[in-house]
Amino acid sequence: MEELLYRIEAILRRTKGPATEKEEEFSHIGEYVFDSKRQLLTYRDHQISLTTKESELLELLFRHRNEILERNYALKSIWIDDNYFNARSMDVYITRLRKYLKKDPAVKILNIHGRGYRLIC
Repeated sequence: MEELLYRIEAILRRTKGPATEKEEEFSHIGEYVFDSKRQLLTYRDHQISLTTKESELLELLFRHRNEILERNYALKSIWIDDNYFNARSMDVYITRLRKYLKKDPAVKILNIHGRGYRLIC
């Protein structure tokens, strides 16, 4: 049942319609501006085009900013399955996001041992 809920959430996230007033297209992550629709991360005058997975993971981290994002929840939300290979893949994406966000020392993605990640901003 839990896996079904994760799959439904992932499908809804990928197929959501036009943004409502409550949803913001632009998110401020420290000094960065994240445009989830265009998959762009901007720092001052420098833009980084994100892959779909990078963008989905950053959006999930942002929605849970300053909280713990459970590792299994992220895996099931984005990759549908929390197997070993997807977990290693997510680790690579976390490393990439850390690299992109390193220009602002106030923004960090922390590992929370045995639980998941925390985006500090």
